[in-house]
Amino acid sequence: MSDIPPASRQCCPVCQVEIEHTIDNQYLVHFSRGNTGSLAKLWARVCQYLKTDDQCNQCLNQNPLLHGEISDTDYYNDIAPIEFPDK
Repeated sequence: MSDIPPASRQCCPVCQVEIEHTIDNQYLVHFSRGNTGSLAKLWARVCQYLKTDDQCNQCLNQNPLLHGEISDTDYYNDIAPIEFPDK
C-alpha cells in the first residue's frame, strides 16, 4: 500500500474507493455504496481478485500487515441456490 499520510484520503486508482488514514492511525474505506469499512473488508471483496502485477502495484491495499486478519463477515454473503420446480 502506498503511504497515505495521517489525516488524509486517497482514491485507489484500481477500484476507485477512497481510503482515509485518520489522525489516530486507523484506516477507513469509503465504498461507493453503504457504510465505511475496513481494509480487511476491501481485501476480501475486491483486492484479492486482482490478476496482473500492474494492478497489484497500483492497488492501495496490498500490505497484509495493514489490512490484518479477515473475518467471515468481511466477504460477501453467499446466497442460497434457487430451486426451480420440475416441469
